[in-house]
Amino acid sequence: MPENKSRPSQDQPWENGWAPDTSRAPGTRRLWLAGGMAVATIVACATAIVVMERAPDEQTRSAPADDNTTVPGLISFASPSETPPKGKSGLSTAEATTRAPRQQDAGTPKPAPKPTESSSREAGSSAAPKPPAATTWRSVRSVNYPDHYWHVSGGYVALDPVRGSESREDSTFKQVKGLADSSCYSFATHDGAYLRHRNFVLRPERHDGSAQFKQDATFCPRDSSHSGATMLESVNYPGYFLRHRNFVVRLERFEYSSLYLADSSFRIVGGLT
Repeated sequence: MPENKSRPSQDQPWENGWAPDTSRAPGTRRLWLAGGMAVATIVACATAIVVMERAPDEQTRSAPADDNTTVPGLISFASPSETPPKGKSGLSTAEATTRAPRQQDAGTPKPAPKPTESSSREAGSSAAPKPPAATTWRSVRSVNYPDHYWHVSGGYVALDPVRGSESREDSTFKQVKGLADSSCYSFATHDGAYLRHRNFVLRPERHDGSAQFKQDATFCPRDSSHSGATMLESVNYPGYFLRHRNFVVRLERFEYSSLYLADSSFRIVGGLT
């Protein structure tokens, strides 16, 4: 067995002949511990940073897209308004630019089907025949002389009261569409003559077929200042109306006077015969 030599005292290494072991650096174990702790700290910090960065990204991906959402840490600016500002500027208008939708055609009534030829014949055969239109006989009464009527007498039209059946017949006329204008009137007597103005006096004369006669025998109704009355204006003499003067019916130019308005206003009533 080898003998264990006593270890010289380390208090005085040089005097005792002892020298420290230089094969291992002093404090190596501490340096390893410190380095390991530093590496562990760095790894922990890096792991925490990665986890924190991934969490917002996952929330952003899972959240629905929204134009108003902003990313944390970025400066956000207000988005422009879609409605243009009101005012008189030519670049903006307060009116809507979109057109209104068209209405559906469901409510539009469909045109009725045209009747067929067979249905028209059946309807025509079942319908009762229309009676012929009755002839319109009229008498013309004065406004300011209510018992006086137009009356054919002596080749002209006078304003006379009714006397007997012959007077009634001569005071009744057939009212027809105007010979020169269908919207106006013409008056015919029982014997087929027409009332026309000649030399500005109303007379009964036979139709000669001329355009002049048609115009002279056509009179257009105009409103009167007297209730229920009518003024008759000449077609070929605009502004000239039939009036009675000295109980003779004549054509005279319009005058704005109470006498003229009364003399030129007549009530067209039912025939006296």
